[in-house]
Amino acid sequence: MTVGQETAFSAAYRKQLDEALSFIGDGDRFLVVSHVQPDGDAISSTLVIGWLLRRLGKQAVMINEGAVPVRLNFLEDADTIINFIKQPVAEKFDRIIAVDCADFRRIGLVAGVFSEEAKLLNIDHHPTNDSFGAVNLIKEDAAATVEILYDLISHSGISPDIEAATAIYTGLLTDTGGFRYSNTSPSIMQIASLMLSKGVRGHWIADHLLERMTKSQLLLLQRGLSRLTFSDDNRIAWLFVTYPDMAETGAVGDDLEGLVNYARNVEGVEVGILFKETEHGEVKVSMRSSGKADVAAIAQSFGGGGHVRAAGCRLDGPIPDAITILVQAVREALDR
Repeated sequence: MTVGQETAFSAAYRKQLDEALSFIGDGDRFLVVSHVQPDGDAISSTLVIGWLLRRLGKQAVMINEGAVPVRLNFLEDADTIINFIKQPVAEKFDRIIAVDCADFRRIGLVAGVFSEEAKLLNIDHHPTNDSFGAVNLIKEDAAATVEILYDLISHSGISPDIEAATAIYTGLLTDTGGFRYSNTSPSIMQIASLMLSKGVRGHWIADHLLERMTKSQLLLLQRGLSRLTFSDDNRIAWLFVTYPDMAETGAVGDDLEGLVNYARNVEGVEVGILFKETEHGEVKVSMRSSGKADVAAIAQSFGGGGHVRAAGCRLDGPIPDAITILVQAVREALDR
């Protein structure tokens, strides 16, 4: 971090950073958790805070509800993150650090290992975050939670090594769509540049995460695009994937990454939507907006959350009913 960046912090943000470091200083053993079905920023943030805890002489147990996406296995210590679904943990934790969770429900089943006296540090960048922690470190205009963690590391006086730098860079890359989304600020590029100067292989990570496709992913894309549908005015486009699609193509959750963008990227479309049927009959919804509709507000009205331009929620099935309800909500948002 440059001196300019540090001094640019508001007094309120510096106070949050101080309180977060004080929270860490008061404990010895921490549970680190991100949201269910973790993505690039969630896994990177989990690893970065775990790295910081170890540098500060603390113990970190990293647990998520859901597996680490296969494409992120290259990150150091990714294999030490426990998938609570496959490996339940009996220990109860008193000190919790939640990263990249827009609300408490996003912690999922892992909340079951919190002790009754548990104190929680909530670190997040989602505008819909409701400050559910005893201590909250929230920066709504941060492009990714790893951006906040970079600030926290720098504020602690520690310099990221190649392990932490790679995780920070990965979180920035994935949550900015390869440094293409509107949240790609000069500050983000400055941090990314600093991480590259530490030896991060940016070109390799970009190729690995953004360019490569598995055969299953391509087959799933083929099915999804065959169902691409537009509203009468072409401002809304959506596609859907059924649970049998996943089994028949051999696709896994990772293979859905970026599928919604094919709907959003069509010229003239203001909101693109992906509907994905789960094995339990629910419909998981991902939305991307050009900015004319606040999809975070739409998602929140259905119990979800996210950002103005990227958000998600879950609806009861079947898929045709979910499409009718959600598309109408988007249409009303665009007409306001």
